[in-house]
Amino acid sequence: MTVCRDCCCGSARKHPEVDHDAQLRHLRDTLPAPHRVRVSTCLDLCAQSNVLVVHPSRAARRAGARPVWFGLVLDGAITEDIVEWVGAGGPGVAPLPAVLELSVVSPGIHAPVDGARYQNG
Repeated sequence: MTVCRDCCCGSARKHPEVDHDAQLRHLRDTLPAPHRVRVSTCLDLCAQSNVLVVHPSRAARRAGARPVWFGLVLDGAITEDIVEWVGAGGPGVAPLPAVLELSVVSPGIHAPVDGARYQNG
């Protein structure tokens, strides 16, 4: 799993109601082995912060599974739903729960942040 933590994701200024450090600790403490949590600089989806990317296992990737991007991961319920899905196998192994479909974002769509710039990826 890749967790964006840069200009907007993980920002107490943008999301003061979220304990970003606790979210990261929870992910690291609860994801089953062999899963790991990596922290990334900006993934260029600032309008959708906090962004998490769940990567498929090697076997699932070889079978055609692709990473699933989640945006607006701002509360414990969404975080816990993601942890449970990853524990069940994640992309290419376990069906994506309907509740998580609402949080899926496309990495190819970039929107301006507060009327600022467009990000091109």
